[in-house]
Amino acid sequence: MDKNEVKNRNSLSFSHEPVMLRECIDALCIKPDGIYADCTAGGGGHSIEIAGRLDSGRLFAFDQDSDAIKALNSRLAPVAERVTIVHRNFVEAADMLMESDIYLDGVLFDLGVSSYQLDTPERGFSYMQDAPLDMRMDTTSPISAMDVVNGYSKEALTSLIYKWGEDRYAPRIAAAICRARERRPIETTLELVDIIKSAVPSNSKDGHPAKRTFQAIRIEVNRELDIIEPALTSIVERLKPGGRIAVITFHSLEDRIVKQTFASMAKGCTCPPDFPVCVCGKKPIIEFVSRKPLIPSEEELSRNSRSHSAKLRVAEKLSAG
Repeated sequence: MDKNEVKNRNSLSFSHEPVMLRECIDALCIKPDGIYADCTAGGGGHSIEIAGRLDSGRLFAFDQDSDAIKALNSRLAPVAERVTIVHRNFVEAADMLMESDIYLDGVLFDLGVSSYQLDTPERGFSYMQDAPLDMRMDTTSPISAMDVVNGYSKEALTSLIYKWGEDRYAPRIAAAICRARERRPIETTLELVDIIKSAVPSNSKDGHPAKRTFQAIRIEVNRELDIIEPALTSIVERLKPGGRIAVITFHSLEDRIVKQTFASMAKGCTCPPDFPVCVCGKKPIIEFVSRKPLIPSEEELSRNSRSHSAKLRVAEKLSAG
């Protein structure tokens, strides 16, 4: 495949419809002179809509994927004077903003793996196409899926497949992986799929037998769940009073962390209930815009397959915070 073909394919792949676009734009209450951040800009679907509503304002578009950065430079070219594109993981966004003493009117996170990453076979995210075991969202990261599959102990593999994949067959899958790699290293996605299939009962009704294990390995490689809480907590410190934070999740593990992190920041006092007066001095930092998450409309679900299982949680920074 020549360079032009790769470039054209990447541009097309990154044009997937952004999930819950209208709901995100409404949630952020965009002001023309406001300062906003899209911390997981990907192909720029949400970013270009935010930037298009600005005049003297600015959008900071973050992504850790070098392919995404190339796509963003192209997609956001028409609004380039209002956008700063930053090649960093979203957990580093608050530090970058703090270095420049920047406070935000709104921030968006679209968590999980992008459609482009799933649809590009050589990235190794898909269990449907053969490719080297990679799964790195940041291709400069030193640890790949191949390292996890071939280097982790049976106990560690069992733990991560059960914890991050919520797969009841985790012990059997981990044991099968360890037996297979004793013969030779496991190097491709379909090699791993065949090993997983050999460990999972053929009558299992949990969907594709490799889905949960691939999710678990991907989460481990990219530290996806470990960085959500610190990223949300630190970015809220960069919000102006009245500023909004909107977070899209795609599975229960992500959503649970977002819900708990928001609840912690909204709680305030953490003193034991039997204390007559507060001694901790902790005040609520945010308030929920709505207690229940927003979900895609039936119309979006029918046209955009990636929106299935998506949830949007929104909170607002309090003045006291």
